[in-house]
Amino acid sequence: MAEFTVQLVSVERRLWSGEATMVTAQTTEGEIGVLPGHEPLLGQLVDAGVVTITQADGEKLVAAVQGGYLSVSTDKVTVLADHAVWADEVDSAAAEIASRDSDDEVAQSRAIAGLRAIERKAGV
Repeated sequence: MAEFTVQLVSVERRLWSGEATMVTAQTTEGEIGVLPGHEPLLGQLVDAGVVTITQADGEKLVAAVQGGYLSVSTDKVTVLADHAVWADEVDSAAAEIASRDSDDEVAQSRAIAGLRAIERKAGV
């Protein structure tokens, strides 16, 4: 299957870079799936979103993202997130509490994104 280069980067760190066969991301225009050879585009990521990367070996990586952009060229996808964490890094109990009880909108949104990423990973 065809592959392309993908980078997932947040303000804090580079989460992943490598070859992939597909990327899905939640943008302000809806969820988008990107395959190799996709037309170039620039999309704005939603707050409390999820990005899924299907690696060349078939393994799927799932991240919770908080805002940012998705840039697609003919041979590369770059996800530039304001904040991003892997689903495996999310403390589900703490995220559940924060999603309900936090007075901080950013913290609440990040918690919701984390829970969505956990759900997506479980369904993968």
